[in-house]
Amino acid sequence: MNPEQLRDASLLELFALEADSQVEILNAGLLALERNPGAPEQLEACMRAAHSLKGAARIVGLDGGVRVAHAMEDCLVAAQGGMPLSAAHIDALLQGTDLLLRIGHPPGGDPGWADHAGRAQIDAVIQRLGSLDGGAAPPETPMAPAPEPAPALAPDAEPAAPAPLARQAEDPHERMLRVNADALDQLLALSGEAMVESHWLRPFGKSLQKARRQQARALRATDTLQQTLHDALDGNGVGAAQAAQAALAELRQLLDDGQQQLAARLEEFDQYDHRATRLARRLYDSALASRMRPLSDGLTGYARMVRDLGRSLGKPVHLELAGAGTQVDRDILEALDAPLAHLLRNAVDHGIEPPEVRLAQGKPVEGCVTLQARHNAGRLLIEIFDDGAGVDLEALRRAIVRRRLASEDTAARMSQAELLDFLLLPGFSMRDTVSEVSGRGVGLDAVQEMVRRVRGSLRLTQQPGQGLHFWLELPLTLSVVRTLLVEVAGEAYAFPLGRVLRATSVARSEIEQTEGHQHFRHEGRAIGLVSAAQVLQRPETDAASEREQVPVVVIGEAERIYGLAVDRMLGERLLVVQPLPAALGKVRDIAAGSLTDDGTPVLIFDVEDVIRSVEKLVSEGRIEGVRQVAAASVQARARRVLVVDDSLTVRELQRKLLAGRGYDVAVAVDGMDGWNVLRAEPFDLVITDIDMPRMDGIELVRRIRQDAALRQLPVMVVSYKDREQDRQRGLEAGADYYLAKGSFHDAALLDAVQDLIGEARP
Repeated sequence: MNPEQLRDASLLELFALEADSQVEILNAGLLALERNPGAPEQLEACMRAAHSLKGAARIVGLDGGVRVAHAMEDCLVAAQGGMPLSAAHIDALLQGTDLLLRIGHPPGGDPGWADHAGRAQIDAVIQRLGSLDGGAAPPETPMAPAPEPAPALAPDAEPAAPAPLARQAEDPHERMLRVNADALDQLLALSGEAMVESHWLRPFGKSLQKARRQQARALRATDTLQQTLHDALDGNGVGAAQAAQAALAELRQLLDDGQQQLAARLEEFDQYDHRATRLARRLYDSALASRMRPLSDGLTGYARMVRDLGRSLGKPVHLELAGAGTQVDRDILEALDAPLAHLLRNAVDHGIEPPEVRLAQGKPVEGCVTLQARHNAGRLLIEIFDDGAGVDLEALRRAIVRRRLASEDTAARMSQAELLDFLLLPGFSMRDTVSEVSGRGVGLDAVQEMVRRVRGSLRLTQQPGQGLHFWLELPLTLSVVRTLLVEVAGEAYAFPLGRVLRATSVARSEIEQTEGHQHFRHEGRAIGLVSAAQVLQRPETDAASEREQVPVVVIGEAERIYGLAVDRMLGERLLVVQPLPAALGKVRDIAAGSLTDDGTPVLIFDVEDVIRSVEKLVSEGRIEGVRQVAAASVQARARRVLVVDDSLTVRELQRKLLAGRGYDVAVAVDGMDGWNVLRAEPFDLVITDIDMPRMDGIELVRRIRQDAALRQLPVMVVSYKDREQDRQRGLEAGADYYLAKGSFHDAALLDAVQDLIGEARP
């Protein structure tokens, strides 16, 4: 690339930056003018933006950009002269705005796009702008697509307004971050203060050394006193006694001086500790602030998207923003982009009624979608609601029954909250037909998944006759998390505080037993109680089983609420999140690690994963009692059997047979699942089928025999294949016993298990 080409490339990049900035002003101003056509300040702002873009395009030599900006400027001048701006004018001006952005970011990076491939599109928009007057409104032409639509969760969504250039140009291998200059200056100033403060340690160390030397002199004086007193006892007379008195006086003075020195140094150290702690807090807060951005940075184009989608559906609608300046961590802001866009599209498509319906109900013709954001108790709270009709609960009941998610009687008894929860299920849609916007069943479940991924929560509410209300509660940052620290089996673990419903203690006398499961009463409902040590596969401590009060952490949501019994509550902590090494892969029940103030390592729970582990224990009937831990610990452990079969009927039959004989039974749905379970938990016997998806029984047996820790584990194959060659194949792989399902009966299985590992309890 020659110097002139480099200069041109640099000018094009400058124009792109100018276009990003001015188009944002144009979009906001034009949407405001659509609602208030005569607003002089908005007209003036749009005029300045169009004029700036015209000048920038002329400098760069983009004739197409000059022509579009000039046509827009003429239209706005006419409006300043008294011409009323109609919806057709706003549409044409917004088309021009999109074209200017596309000229700044041409498809494929082709700087000649405006003069070649895009010329016809530019001419059409200029012609439309020129043909509009105070009353005429020619047929609408398709709006120029934005160069880079905001990402959407659903493939059926309309493209959103363009994302900011900083996000488009970001190299995935090099993370870039725009930092406010004032915030960076403050960060550097605080870092300088920290460096100066650290120099104070050197004279402090010298003072302590001086105090140490004084103490050494005091010890030598003590030795002299002892020797003098010894001589006096030997009868050396008055002189020795006087010498002893002098030595004692010197010792007293030295000890006094040393005490004063140490007291002064200790006070200085306390002051330094206070200053250093406060400075470190300010330094951290400033560093965190440099990662924070106003929510408005992530809302660019949303007002335009709501307006355009409403017009495409024949529904006049606008977006109202409140709290757009609320500060949010950059990572949270990026994660919010697609979910917020989806919820806003959902509100326009499902919530806002057609104009004639709104008029009949006494509502304004133009609908309103509201997005509010604020900080609440150290969390980010975002609310999205509309003034539409809301969800038709009866239609929702019918959709639930039609999709066989519940019986008609069950659906009829469901509360509003229970019905609305179905909207969050994967693939659920109330639409029977597919449109460009809705009906494909890709939607709110993806929003909920994103919210859970960042350790947040999503709620839906609805008041009679009002629109659906979404509540998103999210952390302000992903780099730190406020947690509840607990002790389990002698080690520290942390629950993200945003996922904890309640931290309490339950008297052992209040723990009830029903059908083999334990529960306690919390706010009028029965909550299942599970030992956190069992979930983590750690041994119960004797101290935990002897206390009368059981510390319990209540987690979950809706119907999936459980209480986890822990050994001890250690209090609330703010932890810096440290991701686990990638080499470990996904560690079950654990999301990340951290260190406490005193350097103690802590594992942070993945609460959603913990709930799944609890539900698996419940489904397998393996919940151990919390109340009788001490008694159970002295009993012999039941022999454990893993049943691996892809047939639910066979799994349950074998599980019930073995459990009825007293064996501790776990199940796996295929060979891969069985292999993962074997590496995580100890077993005395494996019973496996052969034909299974992902990993068959032969491969499972081979892996067991090749693993140093598992190769001695007895394995029984139970298969429909009863030919001799099949039996030989299983035994050659390493199976200890082969039982054909064709000749299967209860006694045969139980006898074979007893032959291999003995009775259920040794």
